[in-house]
Amino acid sequence: MRMRPLGRSGLFVSELCLGTMTFGGSQDMWGRIGRLGPDEAAPLVKTALDAGINFIDTANIYAGGRSEEILGEVLKRLGVPRDEVVIATKVLGPMGEGQNARGASRGHILSQAQASLRRLGLDHIDLYQIHGFDPATPIDETLEALDTLVRHGHVRYLGLSNWAAWQVVKAVGIAEARRLAPILSLQAYYSLAGRDLERDVVPMLLSERIGLMVWSPLAGGYLSGKYDPEDGAGGAEEGRRTGFDFPPVDRSRGSGVIAAMRQVADTRGCTVAQVALAWLMHQEAVSSVIVGATRVPQLQENIAAAEVRLEPGDLAALDAASALPREYPGWMLERQGGYRAA
Repeated sequence: MRMRPLGRSGLFVSELCLGTMTFGGSQDMWGRIGRLGPDEAAPLVKTALDAGINFIDTANIYAGGRSEEILGEVLKRLGVPRDEVVIATKVLGPMGEGQNARGASRGHILSQAQASLRRLGLDHIDLYQIHGFDPATPIDETLEALDTLVRHGHVRYLGLSNWAAWQVVKAVGIAEARRLAPILSLQAYYSLAGRDLERDVVPMLLSERIGLMVWSPLAGGYLSGKYDPEDGAGGAEEGRRTGFDFPPVDRSRGSGVIAAMRQVADTRGCTVAQVALAWLMHQEAVSSVIVGATRVPQLQENIAAAEVRLEPGDLAALDAASALPREYPGWMLERQGGYRAA
C-alpha cells in the first residue's frame, strides 16, 4: 500500500481509505447503505489495517453518531496504537432538532468536535472536515472555530467536503490572511462516471496543493461491474443503487464508459471495479480513495486495486470514453492560452 502526503502537509495517508458509512445504520437512509455492528465491522477494519491502510473516514451524521461509536469500539477491541491510524471525521448535518444543532457555526463545530471525540474514544481527531458548505454561516466564523480546535490540540489537520472551487479558494485566502490553520484537503465525488470535478475543482486543487479524498469512486455501485447498461435500471443491477440511487449518473454515457472499462479489465486480468479504483489512483490530484464494504471479500477486492497498474494506452482509452463535454470557458481558455502554455 503506497502512502501519499495529504495536501501540502507532512501527514502521510494510504492511497486507499476505509469508509465507515456502512457502520451502524438502522431503518433510515444509512440503513439502506449498511447496518454493520461492531462484530461485523471489526473484520473489515482489521482487513484494511492488515493490508496497510492507515486512513479511516467517518462522520458525526452517519447513523446519528453510531458509526463513530462503532469505529471507536473496534479500534479499542483490536488494540490499534493511536499513532498508527489516521482518523478523519466530519461535521455539518443535523444532530438535533434546533437550528443551532446543525451547520458550520462556531457553536455547532466546537460542540460536535467534543461529541465526536467522546464517541470515538480518542483524545484528538487527525483530520476534521466541514461536510458541506453552509450558506448561513460566514466562512471566517467557520475557519476561526476550526483554528480554535487545532490550537487546543483537539484536531490536527483541517479539510472540507463538497465545496465549490470558489468557496475553497475563498477559505484558503481567509485562512492565509488571518494566519489561521490551513485547509489541506477536499473530500469530493469523482469517478469515471462523474468527472465534473475536472472543470474547476481539480485545477484549483493542483494550484493550491490541496489533497483530494474521493468518495463514491464506484459511483454508488454503478461502476462495480454488476450492472449491464443494456438491461436498463432494473435488469442486472445489484448492490446499493437499487435502494439508494446516488450519486446521479448520466446513463446515456455510461454504456460506453463501462464497455471501455471491461476491455481494460480483460487486458489487465482484474475486475471492472478495480479498473475504476486504479484509474483514480493514477490521477495527480488524488491523495486517497475512500472504499467502503459490507463484507470482507468485497473489501479485499477493492484493496487489490492498489496493485493494478494501468498503461498509457489504458488511461487514454478510459479518458476518451468518459471525457466531459467541452464547455465554456474551458474551451476558450485552452484556445487563448495554449500557445503560452507551450
